[in-house]
Amino acid sequence: MRTADDPVVPAPDVGTAAAPTPAVELRGVSRRFGDVVAVAHLDLDLTGGEFFSLLGPSGCGKTTTLRMIGGFEQPSGGQILLAGRDVTGLPPYKRDVNTVFQSYALFPHLSVADNVAFGLRRRGVARAEAKRLVDEHLDLVGLAGYGRRRPAQLSGGQQQRVALARALVNRPKVLLLDEPMGALDARIRKSMQLELKRIQRDVGITFLYVTHDQSEAMAMSDRLAVMHAGLVEDMGPPQRVYDRPGTRFVAEFLGSCNLLPVEVDGGRVRFPDGTPVRLPSGTAPEALADGARLGIRPEKLLVRSAGPDGAAATGHHLTVTVTTATYLGASSEYEVRTSWGDQLHVFAQNLGAAAAVGDTVELVWEPEHCFLLPPGGTPA
Repeated sequence: MRTADDPVVPAPDVGTAAAPTPAVELRGVSRRFGDVVAVAHLDLDLTGGEFFSLLGPSGCGKTTTLRMIGGFEQPSGGQILLAGRDVTGLPPYKRDVNTVFQSYALFPHLSVADNVAFGLRRRGVARAEAKRLVDEHLDLVGLAGYGRRRPAQLSGGQQQRVALARALVNRPKVLLLDEPMGALDARIRKSMQLELKRIQRDVGITFLYVTHDQSEAMAMSDRLAVMHAGLVEDMGPPQRVYDRPGTRFVAEFLGSCNLLPVEVDGGRVRFPDGTPVRLPSGTAPEALADGARLGIRPEKLLVRSAGPDGAAATGHHLTVTVTTATYLGASSEYEVRTSWGDQLHVFAQNLGAAAAVGDTVELVWEPEHCFLLPPGGTPA
């Protein structure tokens, strides 16, 4: 990924038809608070109708980025465009975006219908048209018939739906969602993930979703960006970012990941015990350097009894010793130790006899299920 100091290089003109104007464009956007850099020279394009998530730990700059797009924060540098229009210096009410906050910010003294209609009335929409739009959007979010209730009479999930309907009823070009499920329990969050994605597909509006929850972002997003210390570490479809992360931070932030040292000798790649490593397709061994790491997700590893049969199935194996074994019913969780002393984490389906502490076993995996991270962190 590009660092804060890298120049912006325009894409070459290859003579093809012009691409659609992005719904959101950030060009070298940064935000500083005194000496603290919250966002550093960020470039980002969101296409129309895309569900895009900004994912990262607290303090990484994701909420600051959302607030700059919404007009609640002014960037220290760079340019923000919505549908090709420069809105960098405009206040929130002059941008064609709406925001759903974690607190929902519903008016407790107003009914559900009046909460949803609030923006329409401020715009002078006729009463009959406003009622039609309110009813339509309450039905969209699964709250038909709830219009006369007050927010205090609703569950947390229902209040979130009201906030979503209120934001969508104005038909913004972009909807910004700042950790809107943070106050919900795990069961409701799961059902709301499905509902939110359904609603986004139905309305066809670009959603920019901010969260620190990895499973939430991967379940809903068309694309996601993982942020760290004000920079985008990696960006792409969830499956690619998870299976082939761009940096060590991303590999370890998204779920669990084993990172193993490898040695390069004359183009041959081996583990420290001499076991040869088969590289993922498209990976050039000569691009590796001392200090490179091979990444393997715990669920990609198969556990087999030590011996030639396990290795013959794939040609990619590693002999290890089981140090802990936890039986979880449908699966087992293992910690294993390599011959050179590294610990690996393994998730295994219980398809046969489980391994026990002290057993010598083989870990088997397909080359396409691993990835290479050189010392700098970018895949070779």
